[in-house]
Amino acid sequence: MQLNSNQIAEILPHRYPFALVDRIIDGEPGKWAKGIKCVSVGELMFCGHFPAEHVMPGVLIVEAMAQVGAVAILSLPENKGKIAYFGGIKNARFRSKVTPGDVLEMTCTLTRQRGPVGIGEATATVDGKVVATAELTFAVGQ
Repeated sequence: MQLNSNQIAEILPHRYPFALVDRIIDGEPGKWAKGIKCVSVGELMFCGHFPAEHVMPGVLIVEAMAQVGAVAILSLPENKGKIAYFGGIKNARFRSKVTPGDVLEMTCTLTRQRGPVGIGEATATVDGKVVATAELTFAVGQ
């Protein structure tokens, strides 16, 4: 599975400044997805986090990983037009800063699903180094 930003916008309802995935570079619908975000100094988040040292907020890294997982689950034909809502975040860990110029690579593997509720294991890396991990719970809704 490979998707550009326009194709992602057909699946996810997120728009600027909350569209946090630039491209899906691999994956299997309903199973897993791998996406990238090219972090740019021109992004709105850097106006306040932090003006003297630009660092991508951890919560936005988690949101970006969740959006990759949402693409995986919402790519299934039976989920077309639906929304994946956050149900929970467990064991989120941040190991390194993400700054302008970084290419954030995110993978989310859906490990369990029961009805509309599921869990994904997510990892974010920069230059092959793990910068964040989390277990994400989601609920697919209308």
